[in-house]
Amino acid sequence: MTIHEVQARPQLRIDQLVALWEGSVRATHLFLTDDEIVQIKAYVPQALRQVPKLVVLTDNNGELVAFMGLTARHLDMLFIAADQRGHGLGKQLLAYGIRHYGVNQLTVNEQNPGALGFYQHMGFQVVDRSATDEQGQPYPVLTMRLR
Repeated sequence: MTIHEVQARPQLRIDQLVALWEGSVRATHLFLTDDEIVQIKAYVPQALRQVPKLVVLTDNNGELVAFMGLTARHLDMLFIAADQRGHGLGKQLLAYGIRHYGVNQLTVNEQNPGALGFYQHMGFQVVDRSATDEQGQPYPVLTMRLR
């Protein structure tokens, strides 16, 4: 496995990231309907182009298996390919973010207990709750900080 920061973001790379995002969301965000996923997906390419730091994890064949996006020390996004979940890739990527970029804050959907438990296991604790997500949609999010 190789972790590296992505500088260039050509359309092919964005398409690969969106496909990974969608598979991951369908496996973990069970509170979303298919229509909601399609609506959110329309905004994902823009978010991927605009996030200041985009870090990917590739397997030994160079295939994309996970990615995270960061703004300063805030983890904006972390997604693992659906068929790669449970193999420690999220832990590896988040630990890298903490070590190399000083990640110490994130938000997580309250309705995603697997992710919440993962972040708690990684040393984050809930410090705030919002009834809506960053886009103002009715998906409660929790702000977490590294202890």
